[in-house]
Amino acid sequence: MKKFYISIITLIVLSSCGGDKKNSTESVIEKGDLKQLRTKRTEIVTQADALNKELELIDDAISKLDVNHKLALITTITAKDTIFNHYLELQANVQTKENIVLNAEYGGTLLQVYVTEGQKVTKGQTLAKIDDGGLSQQLSQLEIQANLAKTTFERQQNLWNQKIGSEIQYLQAKSSYEAQSKAVAQMRNQLSKTTVRAPFSGTIDDVISEKGSVVGPGTPIVRIVSLNNMYLEAEVPEKYVSSIKKGSDVIVDFPILGESLDTKISQAGNYINPGNRSFMIQINVPNKNGKIKPNLSGKIKIKDYTNPNSISVPLSIISENAEGEQYLYIAENATKEGDAVAKKIIIKTGKTQGNLIEVLEGVKDGDLIIKEGARSVKDGQKVTIIK
Repeated sequence: MKKFYISIITLIVLSSCGGDKKNSTESVIEKGDLKQLRTKRTEIVTQADALNKELELIDDAISKLDVNHKLALITTITAKDTIFNHYLELQANVQTKENIVLNAEYGGTLLQVYVTEGQKVTKGQTLAKIDDGGLSQQLSQLEIQANLAKTTFERQQNLWNQKIGSEIQYLQAKSSYEAQSKAVAQMRNQLSKTTVRAPFSGTIDDVISEKGSVVGPGTPIVRIVSLNNMYLEAEVPEKYVSSIKKGSDVIVDFPILGESLDTKISQAGNYINPGNRSFMIQINVPNKNGKIKPNLSGKIKIKDYTNPNSISVPLSIISENAEGEQYLYIAENATKEGDAVAKKIIIKTGKTQGNLIEVLEGVKDGDLIIKEGARSVKDGQKVTIIK
């Protein structure tokens, strides 16, 4: 049988080469005739196509008759119903709601700065003192006048309760006392602006104005930062406005720190930026060890889709035909020895995540999906499964 096939191949080769030396490839090239060269090339291509077709027929005949013919080797994966999660991956920056510059509210000489950079402070702690320009003395005088007005009012009130004295005297004493009390309160409020206090507990990040410098309202004194109330901020494309909302699951990764954590979206904006068609989200970030700093860059993966009963397959095994249909191969009729038949299956796919894609139709739970060798097998071809 093998001699018979060899004889056929030999006849094909001889017929395609030809015995006419005048029309041989070498002689045509030596002549240098462009028309003859093109004609010769067409003849060779035609002969090669015919030869390839004949070889395919012979290979098919051999595979049917030769019991020792080796089958294509493949590997398979078993289709299983699993949960498929899709994540939107974005870049985000760390922000803090407690990161402010404290400015002077009163003009004068900066008498003292009580803190240094890197120092931890508590809420209400005095950070700096500005010369009050005599406000404290004015306050003392107003307090004396207010005390006198209070005493006068109390005595006049006692007399009035005893039906002694006129009503006008009582009202004048009351009005004077109230006016003096308001003047004292106003002066105290003015004087309090000469003292710079911490609005929250945190760390002094920068001392901007030094002792002895002249400051005015709005002059920056110190920057205070708290690393306790941190959050990530990111812009999300508007097409996800219905799938990404407050409470959505998020995986946060800080490549610089080598840390990741699971959390949720704490706030989703209701405003679409017309410039880039996106909305803002915030994600609270715990900072127990203090490593997370403002403006630190992080990667976030927001879960925007979940299918509890889905079959996922590697993207690499999916192909597409001329009609735009996607397909893969499964191994059917598998024997104990591992022999099977490759079957082409048209599928419908969904979302992708990493190197996996969701298969919505065409594959069922338990199917043996061809993985390695998926792009080299043909529909109906016999294969051997490598175990």
